Amino acid sequence: MRAVIQRVRAAKVMVLDELVSSIGPGLCVLVGIKASDTTTDVEYLVRKILALRLFEEDGKRWQKSTKDLQLEILCVSQFTLYHRLKGNKPDFSAAMKGEDAQQLYNHFLERLRQSYDSNKIKDGKFGAYMQVHIENDGPVTIELESPQPKQEEECVDK
Repeated sequence: MRAVIQRVRAAKVMVLDELVSSIGPGLCVLVGIKASDTTTDVEYLVRKILALRLFEEDGKRWQKSTKDLQLEILCVSQFTLYHRLKGNKPDFSAAMKGEDAQQLYNHFLERLRQSYDSNKIKDGKFGAYMQVHIENDGPVTIELESPQPKQEEECVDK
């Protein structure tokens, strides 16, 4: 899983000119899910997002997390984070497909809500054509990727 995390003063998601979600100060998290992702990847990202120290305290940078300051988090599913270019055209074949991606994304949201304050976790509308309005704070943008599973070493008898 991949997350592009932006520290924001405010963010909101609109679909067909209707407000879906909005937050004040906190994080806007764009979430991409690749075909091989599992709940292990979800757990990694949830833990990292909630622990990231992207906020100031007493004039010192990088001291407090969103959780420390009880700020909001707006999550937006974004399959385009798993693109590769074929010439000048993006290819999204590495991204997890539809229903499976939606289930894992919903699990991600549920784990965030369980690990934090469920009222502070907002999201867009999975699969919809969304307008995401982000008022960056800094700007501060961090990219996270869940670790790749280690390949089992092959046993070779000689």
